[in-house]
Formats: sequence, structure tokens, C-alpha cells
Amino acid sequence: MSHPILTDTQAKMKKAVDHTLHEFSSIHTGKATPAMVEGVMVEAYGTMTPLKQCAAISTPDPRLIQIQPWDASLIKSIAKGIQEANLGFNPIVDGKLIRIPLPDMSRDRRLEFVKTANRLAEEGRVHVRNVRRDAHEVAKKAKLPEDESKRLDKDIQTATDSAIKSINDHLAHKEKDLLTV
Repeated sequence: MSHPILTDTQAKMKKAVDHTLHEFSSIHTGKATPAMVEGVMVEAYGTMTPLKQCAAISTPDPRLIQIQPWDASLIKSIAKGIQEANLGFNPIVDGKLIRIPLPDMSRDRRLEFVKTANRLAEEGRVHVRNVRRDAHEVAKKAKLPEDESKRLDKDIQTATDSAIKSINDHLAHKEKDLLTV
């Protein structure tokens, strides 16, 4: 039977890992993905709205992102939002579509993205360790029998190691993608 503290800790660690993986998806590797522009804030109807809430984002080929607004009147503000987001993209308005051709990445740009990926991975690992620390504090306050407390601490450490290994594995994969020309 799994202890409720351990179950809660594993859920929080999974959230930390998932968040880190989502952050990784926003780093572009030379291949187009909708996640690269989903979070761009666009002025729509007087409020700032994430792009994914006001347009369909697709990738018809690996070097192109295509955005089709649900309301054609938003085309100019979407193009402006993408330029202001400073992602290094130059949107091209084509009738009722916006096309974003991905430029070839230089070696320096790829290395810059590797550094960003490493920073995001470290933030994820720190978050996992903070969850571990909080779980240990909760376990201490629970005043469990000594053998149960030691088993719980060991299980929490196992969950921590697993979460950090997952982040490291995904980081290695992301680095490989970034450095492959």
C-alpha cells in the first residue's frame, strides 16, 4: 500500500517533470512545432490572448508554421504579436493565413538553445528537489513509526531519483535534436 504522502509527492514531481517537458517543447530545434508560438500573446478584442485561443496552428512541413485565425480581422494583430514576442521569426501574411518560415539555425544559435534547455532542466530538477524537501517535512510532522518513516523517506528518494532521471533523459534527447543539423 502506498502512503498518501508518497502519492501526493509523486503527483507533484510528475507535474514538475511535465512542466519542464512543456518548456522544452517551446525551444525550437529547426523543426516546426505549434508549441513554438502557442504562448504568443495577441491583442484580440481589446485583451491580450494566447495565440492558441484565437487561431489554428499547424505545421504543413518541418520548416513552416501556418496560422489560420478564426477571425480574419485578427491577422494584423497576430503578425504584430509574433514579431513583438522576439522569437526570431518573421511572419508573412498571405491572405487569410500567416506563414512563418523557420530560418536555418547557426551553430551559435543552436548552442544558445542548448544552454536554455540546460537552464530549464536545472529549474525542473530544483523544483523536484523542493517537492522532496516538502515531503520530508510533512513526513516528520506526521510522527510516523520509525520503520515506516525510513521506508517513506527511501520511497520519496526513489521517486526523486526517477523524476530527475526523466528530466535528464529528455534533456539529453533535446540536446541531440538541437545539435543535429
